[in-house]
Amino acid sequence: MSVEQTFEDQTVLITGAAGGFGRSASRLFAERGANLVLSDFNAEGLRELVTSLNGDGHTVESLVGSVAEESHCKETVEFAVEKFGRLDIAINNAGIGHDPAKTADVDSAQAMMTLQVDLMGVFYGMKYQIKEMEKGFADHQRTASILNVASLAGLGGAPTIGMYAAAKFGVVGLTKSAALEYARRGIRINAICPAFARTPMVEDGLLAASGGGKEAEDFLTRGVPMRRLAEPEEITRSMLWMCDPRNSFMTGQAVALDGGTSAM
Repeated sequence: MSVEQTFEDQTVLITGAAGGFGRSASRLFAERGANLVLSDFNAEGLRELVTSLNGDGHTVESLVGSVAEESHCKETVEFAVEKFGRLDIAINNAGIGHDPAKTADVDSAQAMMTLQVDLMGVFYGMKYQIKEMEKGFADHQRTASILNVASLAGLGGAPTIGMYAAAKFGVVGLTKSAALEYARRGIRINAICPAFARTPMVEDGLLAASGGGKEAEDFLTRGVPMRRLAEPEEITRSMLWMCDPRNSFMTGQAVALDGGTSAM
């Protein structure tokens, strides 16, 4: 019997789809037969991704907007059901960072926006995703999965990115709480907690703030036993496994993908 992952006939919603993890995850799910609904505030990046995926013969719909707006999160779920009649998997991936600074020096407006996108955006998404998934289970006994993209910074202290860490701690808390609430209603809810990866957020943010180049990268990864950044696909391949319907007994977990950091 084949163990190849397939998501044929399943509808997968991905927020922050135009970014590093989102772009990689979109392609991996599309290649395995999923119907995609992609969301991002970056209209140009989203359009380019959708054009590429459609050009390769995949079934993709998209909606431009920010997860910081509750109305957009509601609309995205409604859009998925309108286009494909169901919602099987939701990956709440959209996120931003703030300028590195010690806690007392973080700009308050940046702090609030980080919480609004990284924490409230996940809450808004789950609020409407869960309601639709509950219907699918009640009416058709169809199970579903939500995967929230947190961070290693949501499992431990993160100097100079404290408000980002606070938001990601919140994501882990929401994930575990909702997983308990809906464990008997056909919805598995987990979080993935990557360490620093080679994404625009890291390369254009933390690395750039440290001057860029190999020296900055070596400094950033000095506490990682593997002594390197993760590649986006190393993270997104794990997303496939966590969302696979055959992974049916896993819920309420916050899984660290960190090159060994949390083992110390």
